[in-house]
Amino acid sequence: MTRIVLAALIAVAGSAHAQDKTLRLLTWGGYAPKEVVEQFTKETGYNVEVTTSNNEEMISKLRATAGAGFDLAQPSQDRIAGPQTEFRIYKAMDLSKVQAAQFIPSMLDATKKNTTVKGKVYGLPHIWGTDGLVVNTKTSKAMDYTDLCAAENAGKVSMRLKRPTLIAFAFASGKDPFALYNNPKAYGALMDDMGKKLIECKKNVKFYWDGKDQLLAGIRSGELTTAMMWDTGGWQLNKDNADVKFVAPKSGALGWVDTFAIPAKGKNDAAAYAWINFNMRPEIAAKVASSAGNFTASKGADKLMDATLKQQFADSFPDAALQNIKWYPAVPAGIEDIEGRVLDRVKAAP
Repeated sequence: MTRIVLAALIAVAGSAHAQDKTLRLLTWGGYAPKEVVEQFTKETGYNVEVTTSNNEEMISKLRATAGAGFDLAQPSQDRIAGPQTEFRIYKAMDLSKVQAAQFIPSMLDATKKNTTVKGKVYGLPHIWGTDGLVVNTKTSKAMDYTDLCAAENAGKVSMRLKRPTLIAFAFASGKDPFALYNNPKAYGALMDDMGKKLIECKKNVKFYWDGKDQLLAGIRSGELTTAMMWDTGGWQLNKDNADVKFVAPKSGALGWVDTFAIPAKGKNDAAAYAWINFNMRPEIAAKVASSAGNFTASKGADKLMDATLKQQFADSFPDAALQNIKWYPAVPAGIEDIEGRVLDRVKAAP
C-alpha cells in the first residue's frame, strides 16, 4: 500500500470518527445554551453544531435534503405527522433508547399520540409554551385577538403573517379551525374569511414581525400598544415595565410543544439520544428552560425554575385560562398550502 493511499485512508477514518463525535442540532434560539452544550460535551465527548431555525425553515431544510444534514431537529409537535406523511423526512423514534421516566407522563403520552404515523412515534416533547397577546395596559384594553383591529389600536399593533394568526382570528371569531382539519373545503372557506379580516385589519398594523428584537423594541418604545406574541416575550417585557402584560385571550391562548425528532438521514442517532436524555434531566432542563424562557416537559424541572417566571405564569394563566388553551393538533398534509395561499393574498393586498 502506497503512502498516499494509506494517508487517504487515515484521513477518511479520521473524518468519520470526528463525525461520530459530533451532534448536528437543528433547533430554536435559546434551546442550546452555551453552558449546557459545554457540560454535554464534557460528559459525553460529543461536540454540538447548533443551527437555529423555525418550523417552516426546518421542514424546508429537511425536505430539500430528504432528511439529511442534521442528527436531531426540534419542530413543533403539530408539524411532524403531516410532513412525515408527505415527505418522509424523519425516522421513527427508538423508544428503548429514551429514559421515559424523565418526562411528564401526560405530555409524553400526548406528544407521542400527535406524532404517530402508521403506528410509529416520530417525536418526543421538550419545550412548551403559548401564543397570545402582549398589551400595554395603559394604552390598550385588548382582551382577544380581534381587538388588534380595534380603532383604539390603529397603526399601533403587530402580528406575524403566519398560520397562527389565521387560526387565532378564527377562534376569536367563534370558530374551531382544528375541527375542520380533515375537511379541506370547509377549512379553506374559513381561512378565506379570516384572510378578509386580516386584510381589513392591515390599517392597524405598524409592521408584521419576523424577528423578536424588532417586536420587543416596538413595545418598549411605545410604538406598539398591542401585539400577538409568545408568552415569554411578554414576561420579559413585564420585568422592565409592569404596565406591559401577557394576556391569555378570551378565546384561548394557542398552545405549542417543541419536540425532539430525528431526521431520516441523520448519521449520529447515538448522539441524538444522548442529547435527549441529557436535556430531560431536571437540573439541565431547568437551565434550558431559563435560557428559552419557557417551561419544559422534564418531570421535576418546574421546581428548579426561576421564581419570577413561575409567578408571571400564574398571573397570566388563572385556572380558567389554563383550561382554555387551544393546543395545536397534528397538521394534516395540504392544510399549510391552503393557509399559504390566503397569507399571500393578505400580503399582496394594499
